[in-house]
Amino acid sequence: MRNTDVPSLSAENERTSNTRSYRTASIPLLPLLLTMAAGLLPVAGCNHGHNADVVATVNGHAIMQADLEKAYKLQLGDAAQQQQQPSPEQADSLRLNLLRELIDEEIVEQRAAKMNLTATNEEVDAKLAEMKAPYTEEQFQQRLKASNQTIDDVKHSLRRSLTINKLLNKEINSKITVTDADVASYYNQHKAEFNLLETKYRLATIQVTGQPSPQPGNLQGSKATNDVEAKKKIQALKNRLDSGEDFGTIASNWSEQPQTAPNGGEMGFVDESQLHQDPTAFNAITKLKAGQITDILPLLDAQTKRPAGYAIYKLISRDPAGQRDVNDPRVQQAIRQQLRDVRSQLLKSAYLEMVHDQAKVENFFAEQIFKTDAH
Repeated sequence: MRNTDVPSLSAENERTSNTRSYRTASIPLLPLLLTMAAGLLPVAGCNHGHNADVVATVNGHAIMQADLEKAYKLQLGDAAQQQQQPSPEQADSLRLNLLRELIDEEIVEQRAAKMNLTATNEEVDAKLAEMKAPYTEEQFQQRLKASNQTIDDVKHSLRRSLTINKLLNKEINSKITVTDADVASYYNQHKAEFNLLETKYRLATIQVTGQPSPQPGNLQGSKATNDVEAKKKIQALKNRLDSGEDFGTIASNWSEQPQTAPNGGEMGFVDESQLHQDPTAFNAITKLKAGQITDILPLLDAQTKRPAGYAIYKLISRDPAGQRDVNDPRVQQAIRQQLRDVRSQLLKSAYLEMVHDQAKVENFFAEQIFKTDAH
């Protein structure tokens, strides 16, 4: 199927994220947390001793073969369904890496428990409710089934991830400070990054096409199958927007642009020169004030330049060309976040090495591989 995005508003722009554009990516919560389960699976039981069901112990606490296999299958994902199985050596290497993650997470979780930082039932339930909020119960259950997980699996994953975050926030993030001098120094060394060569438009979109597609990307699974349906659908959505309904909510539920619908239609920042590639969209968007939306516009096929559907755009903000000053709040925020992220990652890596050295770890799976393959 052809890409029906307006060329100037391509998927490449949607993925572009850097300090200059001051863009923070938005990630749909449910797919993210379900994916996290591959590295955050529950560790069952207490010390079972070294038997065939135990692949490692952390301070006497067993990590079970079943948990490692579940993590392995989740990590393998589509490759397993398509029968693109790794070689035995590749499979063992992947399992070793996953087991190391499970060991590190168990070490951190045990340390959190000693500091009374284990996530409570109320915190887990609140996070689960937040995760389920964008979906109907039926949709949520379908996503659970597609990920081969139960609600208990997700709760275990949530408890562990919340617990680890609480510990790292207390031990690391709360101790990171970024001074005004740090910001000024970074700005002076990267000043060119804050010089916009042309005006940028931060946009959101709702798109509907008449071309059949099995994955529209919206919460309702709604898809027009021909031009008549597409025209009726986009007009109905425009009527709802005109009556005051939220643009992001409409986009998440009904837009047929799979790259942007999960983010409420957010496209990020688009250069003015790229907008010029679609004169109709350019003329409509450049007349908007922040917060306003366009009329229904033709959506051009990226290859043929012919109408392939319909689109509505919302202007979130406009950044004129020119050098951004260090005192610009957006510059300040971008630099502070950048510096905090870099320092946080470094400290987390050092912290994990430190607590790993302090723990008593026995990796029976690694011993088994070495003994088997070394002979």
